[in-house]
Amino acid sequence: MRVMGFSGGYEPDDVVFLLKKINMEPTPLAERERRIQTGAAHYSEMIGSEAAPSARYMDVFHQAVNNNGATMAGHLAALAAIIAAGRAGPLTLVSLARAGTPVGVLLKRVLERYFQRTARHYSISIIRDRGLDENALDHILEKEGRADSSVIFVDGWTGKGVISRELDMAVERYNRSRKVRLSPELYVLTDLCGEAGTAPSCEDFLIPSSILNSIVSGLVSRTILNQAYLEPGDFHGCLYYDHLEPLDLSRWFVERIMAEVERLDSLSPITKLPASPLSPARRERLRQDSRAFVDRLAGARGQADVNHIKPGIGEATRVLLRRVPDALYLKNPGATDVRHLEILAEEKKVPVICDPHLPYQAAATIKNVDNA
Repeated sequence: MRVMGFSGGYEPDDVVFLLKKINMEPTPLAERERRIQTGAAHYSEMIGSEAAPSARYMDVFHQAVNNNGATMAGHLAALAAIIAAGRAGPLTLVSLARAGTPVGVLLKRVLERYFQRTARHYSISIIRDRGLDENALDHILEKEGRADSSVIFVDGWTGKGVISRELDMAVERYNRSRKVRLSPELYVLTDLCGEAGTAPSCEDFLIPSSILNSIVSGLVSRTILNQAYLEPGDFHGCLYYDHLEPLDLSRWFVERIMAEVERLDSLSPITKLPASPLSPARRERLRQDSRAFVDRLAGARGQADVNHIKPGIGEATRVLLRRVPDALYLKNPGATDVRHLEILAEEKKVPVICDPHLPYQAAATIKNVDNA
């Protein structure tokens, strides 16, 4: 009998991961990058290894929580206010695993505790060029009986809007095939490029959970779509890193940020926050700025593949953690929010370029396979 969902390192009421735990050998980084760039394999067909972070890096994570926990809490409260004002009835939060998972957990708690809204939270897979896990959506709507009008897709941030556009296309296909009316709108804490459906901010700030991998995201890996490990009807796959359980900070992080939300509410009730998402005019300006930045950096680096240009702290962090970086760009080297990036660049011997005209705090480029 197939097990339908698990909570990973979180409290059972916080989230249901609609993913299939699989056993899969990791692919070395250089080989993974070669296969991705030559088209020999899609990135979702492989996974890298995940080891415990260094003590130095963990210190930076805790500093990020201390320095930016209140900022993240403020963005969470603002996003919750927008959701509460815009959606009636019970809510079904569907976070995009795994960067969206901590945000979904926290949003559920904020909506229930402060806005008295009933919410259920699932975390499912979306993969660039492959779409959403339709089996997971079927489970939410058919097996769990959640109304299509209640579904809200949640992620942490947008960098260039690739996943937001993927979500648009995937939901359109799903609605057409299932005769339902899911909203493709993506709700994020911050939208750097104007491509998310709803966000309270466009600030490139350090979301502390973006610094770490599984040990702050329920001990799950990035999602996997490799048919050698999946059967028809299965959810997309993941690894569950039980070897990292002694280091798991998933529950600690949720409690820590919720304490910041409580502190904010004690100063001024968050239910009184205005429901103020970014305006259409502001989003259009962000889109123009994003395209101009990508074009400028592509020209400067001779980079034909814009997928190798990653703007913003969150995306730059992913590059340095998961890919073969070519260069790290920083607006203000030495700034607190980019300290973890400087450590990663030092450890991986990645050149750091100061660009005071950068429209974001950070950006990173991926090395071409010929040079990898």
